[in-house]
Amino acid sequence: MKANIGTIDRGARIAAGLVLIILSLTGLIGAWGWIGLVPLATGFMRFCPIYSLLGIKTCKRC
Repeated sequence: MKANIGTIDRGARIAAGLVLIILSLTGLIGAWGWIGLVPLATGFMRFCPIYSLLGIKTCKRC
């Protein structure tokens, strides 16, 4: 898995994932907030399978 997520994209994914999980834990949005694990995982791994299928790279060094 070659990295295809850049720095800004990575930060946005991690932040969005954490916000969704926190909102779910506090009961504000229910169990659907656990979908935040997906952007959180892709942000930490710096790889998005959908980007790979579409040929998108937000990483300049990749």
